[in-house]
Amino acid sequence: MPELAPCPQCKSTYTYEMGSLLLCPECGYEWSPAEAEAPEDTFVVKDANGNVLQNGDSVVTIKNLPVKGSSQSIKAGTKVRNIRLVDSDHNIDCKIDGFGAMALKSEFVKKA
Repeated sequence: MPELAPCPQCKSTYTYEMGSLLLCPECGYEWSPAEAEAPEDTFVVKDANGNVLQNGDSVVTIKNLPVKGSSQSIKAGTKVRNIRLVDSDHNIDCKIDGFGAMALKSEFVKKA
């Protein structure tokens, strides 16, 4: 007998098949096996316009961004190349000419 996936809701191991669905007798949740195999927690970063960003993309700042500890700010329209995405509050790591290594929020950039 093949091993069935545990319930995504309550993590019960007592799941069973009914037709093309899997059911959980403990919480009553029904789901498709194909749906359970798809990763739900994929890390997606979107720019200010809703475009999906990826590692290595180039972006352009859409507003002047003050830099902590510096009297200068990053001007709107500054192009940033070869970004790296990270899972944190500032979800873009990059290097900006004249400033060095920076962390930016994706809501203040657009894809170039």
